Amino acid sequence: MNRIAATCLLLLVVAGPAGADEAAGLSWTAPKAWTAQGERPMRAATYTIPAAKGDAEPAELAVFFFGQGQGGPADANVKRWIDQFRKADGSSAEGAATVKKETLAGLPATSVDVRGTYMGGGPQMGSGPPKAGYRLLGTIVENPGGNLYFKLTGPEKTVAEAAAPFRKLLESIRKK
Repeated sequence: MNRIAATCLLLLVVAGPAGADEAAGLSWTAPKAWTAQGERPMRAATYTIPAAKGDAEPAELAVFFFGQGQGGPADANVKRWIDQFRKADGSSAEGAATVKKETLAGLPATSVDVRGTYMGGGPQMGSGPPKAGYRLLGTIVENPGGNLYFKLTGPEKTVAEAAAPFRKLLESIRKK
């Protein structure tokens, strides 16, 4: 092995795989097709997911980290995320949402899947006009070093195409 190849191998071993991110003592690997955005307040990472054919907008995965003991319990955040959506008739999307408890990297996690008209993330999150035909896949990983909130939001078709890579990202979560 030549010196350049050995140096590159050493850098890969030390730095970890390309696309790996971390917060609160956990790391994960984002799909290569997703574009990491720059730093943003309250976020450990933000990714843009390319729009599916026929969708006018991309989706976004925001990974929130507020600090140890901050950000509120998983159930309250899941309810808040569901409340950001309405059914076609304008009623709450609560009954149409799917919520499940699971374990990721040995830690409790709560996942939600909700679709409908996205009303926005609230005043602090930069709400905009309502967006029909949207979907949210979210997972909150309860971690002693601070919860991580993975919130993927975008047009239904784009989020549907991103569902398997999102699941792979969640399954890549590891304790550091």
